Amino acid sequence: MRLTKLGHACVRLEKDGTTLVIDPGGLTEPTAYEGAGAILITHEHFDHFDEPALRQALEADPALEVWTNGSTAAKLTGLGPRVHTVGHGDTFTVGGIDVEVHGEWHAVIHPDIPRIGNVGFLVDGALFHPGDAFTVPSRPVENLMVPISGPWQKAGEVIDYIREVKPAHAYSVHDSVLSDVGKMVLNNLLSENGPGVNAPYSPLTPGETRDL
Repeated sequence: MRLTKLGHACVRLEKDGTTLVIDPGGLTEPTAYEGAGAILITHEHFDHFDEPALRQALEADPALEVWTNGSTAAKLTGLGPRVHTVGHGDTFTVGGIDVEVHGEWHAVIHPDIPRIGNVGFLVDGALFHPGDAFTVPSRPVENLMVPISGPWQKAGEVIDYIREVKPAHAYSVHDSVLSDVGKMVLNNLLSENGPGVNAPYSPLTPGETRDL
């Protein structure tokens, strides 16, 4: 499977002619939808879910379908069976690629801010994208997309999350809110220069690919 990091929280996954795109939100370039057979949305925040852009992509490609949680699916009215609602424990298959759903809630930003739903996607048993949460899947994770910055987290929690999941490899995601200096600081902490996350860590830039 080929992984391509796109803007902010978005990644493209390609295998055997099938392309999945996860979280093409408002900080992701519009070309993220091109060639996609399925769009997976972890939750409804603007940096993960761009409703006008998604509707435009669905109109342009009648075969394109969406998998997301209940609250996000509720915003996509009028699209009928092309929008699939999924929750923790569900599984589905797109073009021969198996997907498992893990997690229920967005991480706490502040006790005064109501929590929203958030699901993570484990794709073909090879890669897990948690969205905005530190969800630990109930089975081993080979490749982990790690949200490295956001208003709901701190650096120590990122380190502990990678240690708890114990992936074979970790990759950066959710990083557009950081300056270049901020990215350097976080990437150093997660590399061999930091306290240790017990897994190889690779910061990715938009457009960068890896064969998993």
